[in-house]
Amino acid sequence: MTTKPKAKKFRIRLSAAPGLPAADRSGVQQPSRDAEVPSSAQVTGENDMQAIRQEGLTGRQLRMARRVAQKNGLAPTSDFDAVRLLRARGIDPFQRANMLELVGPQDDSTAPKGAPGVPARTDGRVQLPQTTQTGRQTLPSTELGSPAQRRMAEISQIQQDLAKRRRRKSLLLLTRLAFFVFLPTLIAGYYYYAVATPMYATKSEFLILKAESGGGSMGSMFSGTQFATNQDAIAVQSYLTSKDAMLRLNEDVGFKAHFTQPWIDPIQRLGDAPSNEEAYTLYKRNIEIGYDPTEGVIKMEIIAADPATAAKFSEALIGYAEDRVDNLSLRKRSNAVIDAEVGLADAEANRMEAQERLVRLQQEGAIVDPEGRIVALRGQINNIEVQLQEKQLQLAALMDNLRPNASRVEGARGDVRRLETLLAQLNSEMTSAATGENSLAELAVQIQLSQADLATRDMMLQTALERLEQARRDADSQARYLTTSVVPVASEDPSYPRKFENTMLAFLIFSGVYLMISLTASILREQVSS
Repeated sequence: MTTKPKAKKFRIRLSAAPGLPAADRSGVQQPSRDAEVPSSAQVTGENDMQAIRQEGLTGRQLRMARRVAQKNGLAPTSDFDAVRLLRARGIDPFQRANMLELVGPQDDSTAPKGAPGVPARTDGRVQLPQTTQTGRQTLPSTELGSPAQRRMAEISQIQQDLAKRRRRKSLLLLTRLAFFVFLPTLIAGYYYYAVATPMYATKSEFLILKAESGGGSMGSMFSGTQFATNQDAIAVQSYLTSKDAMLRLNEDVGFKAHFTQPWIDPIQRLGDAPSNEEAYTLYKRNIEIGYDPTEGVIKMEIIAADPATAAKFSEALIGYAEDRVDNLSLRKRSNAVIDAEVGLADAEANRMEAQERLVRLQQEGAIVDPEGRIVALRGQINNIEVQLQEKQLQLAALMDNLRPNASRVEGARGDVRRLETLLAQLNSEMTSAATGENSLAELAVQIQLSQADLATRDMMLQTALERLEQARRDADSQARYLTTSVVPVASEDPSYPRKFENTMLAFLIFSGVYLMISLTASILREQVSS
């Protein structure tokens, strides 16, 4: 026979009620006062909410509980109240559900399992409250007599679950890091320290100079500086990194044969019969060329598996650069000089023709200087005219006498007559020299024209000579010279691989990739579950 336990009477202090002060700040316990006792539902609700607060739920879980409560037609006053109301209706607010269940039509699927008219859930999740079988012991255990002890036990269980969850997540994180970061880094470090073939680097530096020009133009201000050879240096840099230079290096020194040796590791070694594209890819990886525009220096580093071979490759490439520099302005310089030489040859031929024409004119007329002959005739005529005037005056003076001397008069008349005859002869000769096709005047005109043509040809010849000299000076000033400032020397110690630096770089790369993937997955999971 079981006796019904007697109901215990509790005196509720105001300090124990939720939301009221428990004691004075001075530490003196306030006397208890009898007050109105709240209902058992309110006390139970406050206790449940206090227990929910102590569970340490995250903000995301509380927001999810509020959304689930609103979808189920509840009106919670707070997020904790939403959790309490959902649990009171037998709904787990933190149980994952797909989006179709959250936005689907509201039906009685959230009713307790076994309720009349409601089908039972078949997805394997536990839905509370559940129907119990009759005849089973459903009374609470008597091990924990007070609700405070049960609450402390539940809190301890929740803390243990949280600690277990944290340990599980930490173990999963370490596993992922070991698989995606540490293991690849270990493999990379093993390759760099144990497998990779040591590579030797040979460094060299050279610069391209332009011949100094003697002119005073503005362009001569930058001659001999890096500004005058900037384009040439860039062109040489592009040539040394081209496939043409690689093919020439392979023909002269044997680039492919060196990197197909079997003792080189498989990553840095070429195949048995590599194509030009494969060799060119390795060539670009093993040659580093940089141009400093402020100093005009081209820095080159050649990497090979043997130090002597690296130095040989570097010397061959410097020789190719010298050939390229010499051929950069060769066509321009040669064209200018050739044009000037052709112009000089034409000027010399024209002058020769003009001089030959002048000589022939002088020989055909039997008179070297027709103009001088005409001038001489004019002088003789003027002299005869002066003498004739004197004789005529002398005859007139004799005739003025009353008894002139007959012999002297006859002599004066004879002189006048002879002078007049000579004057007529000279005038006739002068007239024949000034008229006609073969006259002295015509011959003099042709000779003067020939002399003018010869003078013009002389000026043109002088101009052609000056042009040729200027073209040669310009060609010399446009010449480029490659000067090696740092001679390639074979190194004694290997320069690559840089084991520690490359291993740390691999670790940073794998860490960054894992971080990006994990952040992306976390964001996508948050978007899908929200």
